[in-house]
Parts: sequence; structure tokens; C-alpha cells
Amino acid sequence: MEQRRLGKSGPAVGVIGMGCMAMAGWYGARDDSEARRAIDRAIDLGVTMFDTADLYGGGDNERFVGSIIKPRRGEVFFTTKWGHIWDDRGWPAGVNGTPERCAQACDDSLKRLGFDHIDLYYLHRVDPAVPIEESIGAMKRLVEQGKVRYIGVSEVNPRTLKRAHAVHPVTALQTEYSLWSREPEGEIFKACADLGIGFVAYSPLGRGILTGAIKKASDINATDIRGVLPRYQGENVQKNQRILAEVKKLADEKHCTLPQLALAWIITKQKGVVPIQGADRVAYVEENLGAVKVKLSDADVERIDALNRPGIAAGERYPQAFMDEVNR
Repeated sequence: MEQRRLGKSGPAVGVIGMGCMAMAGWYGARDDSEARRAIDRAIDLGVTMFDTADLYGGGDNERFVGSIIKPRRGEVFFTTKWGHIWDDRGWPAGVNGTPERCAQACDDSLKRLGFDHIDLYYLHRVDPAVPIEESIGAMKRLVEQGKVRYIGVSEVNPRTLKRAHAVHPVTALQTEYSLWSREPEGEIFKACADLGIGFVAYSPLGRGILTGAIKKASDINATDIRGVLPRYQGENVQKNQRILAEVKKLADEKHCTLPQLALAWIITKQKGVVPIQGADRVAYVEENLGAVKVKLSDADVERIDALNRPGIAAGERYPQAFMDEVNR
């Protein structure tokens, strides 16, 4: 698989990475045996960057993914996050960005993972009650202690990113980016380029909405976190399906699937971006990684842009409670 460097001085990783949140059961019933096979298959196909967080399943996802990756640790660039607190379902319930929480969170993650270090450690969300300099200062100490190699931030605005980078070099900014979440294309991408910071795109398939698999809101069960996301509620699902119909025509022309087109658009248009697809089944991993073989011309990218102009998706990407945690 093609390698892509994270920023000016970060490591090189596979051009498509793997997010592991779905394996925590956030999108419905888990299948741990299939998820194990999916991780191993992804590594076999050249994926090097794997991403989780202490939030996912209240630490359970780190235990699960760590146990699978540990025998192949040398083949993997592993990333996790801290900063959230969670409820008894393992869903977001606020943030705590204090230095004390940072130190404890890192130790807890390393214990769950069974690793001696974390390759890239993200601040998952900025705590509005704690200056970013204090949170990043605590992460800097983890680097000095050898517990963390690189540090990153998630969902921060350009001003906060610059403040964080002044305390310690930030290797990557992770934010949602997809055909239907194009907000980073403005100031955020520019700030990353100016500072030499890599960009990791989470939910590049819109948590599955860009696959066309969800036809109506009732397809989502009560244990699926997408049930609280506006794009999956009420009439928004049907509206988004109609928009996808036009994109599907272009995918058919390119002899690829919708997910492959959505991922190919990112890696073709944004040379400094690494998307992390979140498949938890072998078949979906193989399908998604097929995006590296999809060839898009400049004209193709422009056509896709026109079909998916910013703001076209029906519904916001998060409910208000979750958006309140985003450093906008």
C-alpha cells in the first residue's frame, strides 16, 4: 500500500488506516471473532495505522484491539486518545483535560493495551475548563518519559491548534472529514499545511451513511449510537439516500462501490490526508481498501465535489450535546 507521511516530520503510514470504534459495539451487535479476522486482514493488506480511544466501550476496545495487535506490534503504528469521560454504556459524558487525568489515562491505556508505549496519543476533545497549554504540557511529559512517541489533537480549531503546537510539536490533527463533512477544507487544512501537521480523517464514510446501507431510521437498533445522530433520524435518512443515488451513478461508471469512491475522492484530492475507515468485517475491509485502485482524474474530483457540495447532507453530524464538545 502507498505510504503517506503525517505532516512534515511525522512517520509514514499506509494511505488508508483503520478505526476500531465499531468493534466496541457502538454501531450494534459485536462479532469479536469476525473483528479479529478483519484486523489481521487489514494488516495483511498493508494497513499500518490503527486507531482507538479509551472512550470506546469504556476501555474495552483498547483491551480487545491490543490483544489482537500485540503479536504483530512491529507492523503497526498504533494510536489512541484520552480526554473523555463516559457513562455506563461507554458513551461520551463530558471531558476532563487536566494534567492529572492525562497521566492516569495514559497509564490505564498502556495497561489495557499491554504495550510499553503508544505511537500517537491524541487529546480526544479539548476541556474548556483547562487551558490547552496544560493538557499538551502533560502530553509532552509523556513523550519525555517514553510512554508516547508522537502527540495529536482531535476536533480543534486553528487557533487552538497553533497554541497546542507551540507547547510541543503536534504530529496530527484528527477530525471528521468525508464527502458530507467538508468543513476542514477551509481554515483547518490551511493551518495544518502552514504548521506541517498531518491530518487524519475519521468517519470518511460518514459512519456508514455514505455506503447506502441504511435505508430508513428503523434499520438502526437501540444499541446503535447512530440512533442519536441527526443524519440517521426521521426524514433525513430518506433525503440522504436520494442524494446518494447520484453519487452511485458515478461509482458505477468507475466500476467501483460507493465506499471505494468516497475513499478514493479523499486520497486523490487531499494528498496530506490519511482516512481511517472503520470496517469490522473482512469483506468490508477488502472492499474499502480497494479504493487505492480507483483512479480519479481532476475532472472526476470536480464532478464529485459538485454532487456533494458542502452542507448538502440532511442533518448535522452530531446532536447538540456532542457538538458542544467540539472546539469550534
